[in-house]
Amino acid sequence: MKRKILIFCIYLSILSITTGCWARKELNELAIAVAMGIDKVDEQYLITVQIVNPAEIASNKGAGRSTPVIVFQEKGDTIFETLRKMTTNAPRKVYLAHLRMVIFGEELAKEGIRKTLDFFSRDHEFRPDFNIVVAKDSRAEDILKVLTSLEAIPANKLYNTLKTSEKVWAPSMSVTFDTLDSKLSSEGANPILTSVFKTSDKQSGGAKQNIENTDPPVRLKYNGLAVFKDEKLIGWLSEDESKGVNYALGEVKNTIVTFSCPQEGKVSLEVLRTKADLNTSMINGGPMGSIKLNVEANVADVECAGLDLNKVSTIYDLEKRAEKDIKGLVISSIEAAQKKYQTDIFGFGDTLHRSDPESWKKLKKDWNQRFANIPVTVDVQMKIHHTGTIRNYSTQDTEE
Repeated sequence: MKRKILIFCIYLSILSITTGCWARKELNELAIAVAMGIDKVDEQYLITVQIVNPAEIASNKGAGRSTPVIVFQEKGDTIFETLRKMTTNAPRKVYLAHLRMVIFGEELAKEGIRKTLDFFSRDHEFRPDFNIVVAKDSRAEDILKVLTSLEAIPANKLYNTLKTSEKVWAPSMSVTFDTLDSKLSSEGANPILTSVFKTSDKQSGGAKQNIENTDPPVRLKYNGLAVFKDEKLIGWLSEDESKGVNYALGEVKNTIVTFSCPQEGKVSLEVLRTKADLNTSMINGGPMGSIKLNVEANVADVECAGLDLNKVSTIYDLEKRAEKDIKGLVISSIEAAQKKYQTDIFGFGDTLHRSDPESWKKLKKDWNQRFANIPVTVDVQMKIHHTGTIRNYSTQDTEE
């Protein structure tokens, strides 16, 4: 009996080795999509995919005759139908497992994005780590048709620029599919996405000449955050307001704070670390929000004559000025969310849901309206660690 069992196990092992990969996909049969744009036109989806041109990317002979990417488009009633319909003009099946960017057109985002996310959740081909942004003042197709310099593949340019600006400037935010899907499913927090736009309305952005100039006529640029109420786009935050949101959420990794000197000139501090504590509590029967923000920075650029960085009082004064500047950014972002858009993009409702579930049950039905009137206190503590390799600003008398 033991012998029969052993033979059976060996047989199964051989089968597992010899069956091969039944679901394999050959690279020469696929069109690798790195970015997808989703627009709504005439009650139908307009899907634009940016496909890598493998022959051009693999060429070692410098600039080739064709572009590094090819754009395919199709219209249909559902996203899945439209992608399959795309095979009528694409020679290969569009493969979406390597998507880096998905762009929602402005009009589609205003109608609502929840239905489009169902396809990404349901299809097993997708990895949930691609980033999602919103096209500002344009369709998604317009963004994906622009060729970019430095990065041969425009989708890579969009991805890398988003990551870099998030790390060192702060008004932008990289939001992946799973993060957005989680935010839409949660209570007490509305989504925010980074906006992207074309710097020019010229049609030459898709021509190869756009990357053959030292100053391309059309560029792609990120410009603050898009504000949603539930699933619908309702407006935009300015660059300063967007930075204020990221400060409030503790998402600022590195940025610059610039303010006026006591007399004349400017001084810049490099923010190195931030830690934010955002809370909502019930005070006298009503919700009240609070944000406590700790910021660490170094002196980066001093153009103030007579500013003595050797004095403790000078450093203290710089810290207070920076605290005031950062606090102003946070307050302006809160005011925009409360008064202009009446939507909780910070997650004050979510913190109340977690800390006081009973109160949240009573308030959640019309939370966005309540949020528009809740008081929020902002406390910023700045600590300057270093002043650089030189202590004071100096000028040379050039008179002879």
